[in-house]
Amino acid sequence: MLKIENLSVSYGNNTVLNTLNWKIPSGEIHGLVGLNGSGKTTLLNTIFGIKKRDTGVILFNNLALNKTNISYLETVNFFYPRITGKEYLKLFQSKNPDFDFNNWNRLFELPIEKLIEKYSTGMKKQLAFIGALAAPKPLLILDEPFNGVDLETTQKFRNVILALKKSNRTIIITSHILESLTGICDTMSLIKDKKIAFRVDKTEFGGIEKRIFKQLDSDSEQIISELINTKK
Repeated sequence: MLKIENLSVSYGNNTVLNTLNWKIPSGEIHGLVGLNGSGKTTLLNTIFGIKKRDTGVILFNNLALNKTNISYLETVNFFYPRITGKEYLKLFQSKNPDFDFNNWNRLFELPIEKLIEKYSTGMKKQLAFIGALAAPKPLLILDEPFNGVDLETTQKFRNVILALKKSNRTIIITSHILESLTGICDTMSLIKDKKIAFRVDKTEFGGIEKRIFKQLDSDSEQIISELINTKK
């Protein structure tokens, strides 16, 4: 189980997460949703250790969590300049000799002999996704994995994620498209007002969109009504 207690994170005087608590079972797929600026990426960066926390405890299976337990696909992927896809994947292979990137590339069919700078946005995402799978770590974090990829790649990602769950991996996924999560997640959590507002399991996914957007819809509908009905 991933257990987060009283987590607070700030950037200078700006508190982004405030005494956040979150518990998610191991061996399942968990969706994390929230509006832009709600703190999703900050939470993931803090779990991974990129961002330092002000207060709080993060445990995984009752032990302090560290990077050796986590594979992390960030929203924006970094690549060294002037290297090929093959050279990039070899960096991961050097740390895990059992990682056969050629076999993985049978699925994605990337031109790994070419320079990454020649890749499209979707191809770069696929390459980074393969890299995130290089080591069989128990916790896999995917921040907006479906962003910038086509429908075929989205389906491939979904199939891989579901297969990883069968090997007892714990997976956290963020997405701004709810439909990309509801078909694969076991639970979904909403981050709002610097905390985890609620967590629901798949039996309650049907009402999650209404629950998330209830207040937002109320506010925006009033403004839209005023704009449309304003006489020029």
